Amino acid sequence: MIPFPSPESLRDLIGLAKREDLGPDGDDVTSRLLIDENATAVGTIMQREVGIACGLPIVEMVCRAYDERLRVEQIPGFHFEIIEGRFSEARSTPLVRVRGPLRSLLSAERVMLNFLQRLSGIATLTHRFVRRVEGTKARILDTRKTTPGWRALEKYAVLAGGGTNHRMGLFDGVLVKDNHLAGIATKDLASFLSTVVARSRGENSKRWVEVEVDTLDQLREVLKVDGIDAVLLDNMDCPKMEQAVELRDRANKKGKVELEASGGVTLDTVRTIALTGVDRISVGALTHSATALDIGMDVEV
Repeated sequence: MIPFPSPESLRDLIGLAKREDLGPDGDDVTSRLLIDENATAVGTIMQREVGIACGLPIVEMVCRAYDERLRVEQIPGFHFEIIEGRFSEARSTPLVRVRGPLRSLLSAERVMLNFLQRLSGIATLTHRFVRRVEGTKARILDTRKTTPGWRALEKYAVLAGGGTNHRMGLFDGVLVKDNHLAGIATKDLASFLSTVVARSRGENSKRWVEVEVDTLDQLREVLKVDGIDAVLLDNMDCPKMEQAVELRDRANKKGKVELEASGGVTLDTVRTIALTGVDRISVGALTHSATALDIGMDVEV
């Protein structure tokens, strides 16, 4: 399984979630008024919907942030290594148990579930997209359309669902978009981009370089430039994408320049797009429109 983000990288995010729930005084009013401070219990986190469980390592991180006495227990036959990132068709699947002071358990419950539901929803939606393009060469990619502060987690969830990560942020790859090219005539694209590629390679010879195009004429110019790793075909229809693949192949750039479809991709359209021959399909909906998976906690006193 791919590495989960470290506790250090998530400490601030978990702390923020805790503070916005408990307020400045750290007070769970309901549990304080109703639950004896010495009461203990066991909470079983249950997946209650078909899909992929994702984010289980964060349960222990949340527990540590609330109360060191909360103990995470793996359920026999349902170890993290088995169920994290696994698709389950069952309507009810036990994921993990948490044992300890009942007040703390109830206080931490919603934050744990918020993380799990969100990440599992992203992993599940990604899985559905990946299944739709099976048998083609196209890979499903995420975008930077992520929840502020959640990017590492949400991109982890995409990987757990079988997808591929695009660049993490603005710092780790070059993606020349239409707004970067404002004022650059199509006939000047090749010359302009050759300079951009040279500057980037001069800083980092392995840095990914991608260029967005809106038209096939722009693509023709971009394909004249050596050192570009991918071309993003923005909001092109399928016939134009098929022509783009042909242009790329005739330019002897097959295997050298990947073509990426982007813009309005849905579960209904993704397979048709994949069949055009593109290598990559980026889907913002993986992170900005995923529906939370139904995950809850059953408490036994």
